[in-house]
Amino acid sequence: MSFLALSGPLAARAPRGHGELADQLRRAALSVPLNIAEGSGKPERDARRFYAIARGSALECAAIIDAFEALGLVTAQELVEPRELLERTVSMLTKMALSEVNLGK
Repeated sequence: MSFLALSGPLAARAPRGHGELADQLRRAALSVPLNIAEGSGKPERDARRFYAIARGSALECAAIIDAFEALGLVTAQELVEPRELLERTVSMLTKMALSEVNLGK
């Protein structure tokens, strides 16, 4: 949720001509907590799929903010906190997915 809160202002920085990139950031950032929530309400076997989707969306967010930096829309300093949040999120989701796999064996 913390990254989702940061993603809105980042997306708003996209100038004319980069609207698709901003929209994709908004969608991917929203996908992370929504898939975590949906996975948490599923049986262990199904939860793994939702956690994997959330992880993929978090990785997509990381790629998008890298693109924002490469295009000169934001500075590396502005991305320190968002990158840290995404790194922790991906790590958490990786562990959750693996834990679900191990529980299902």
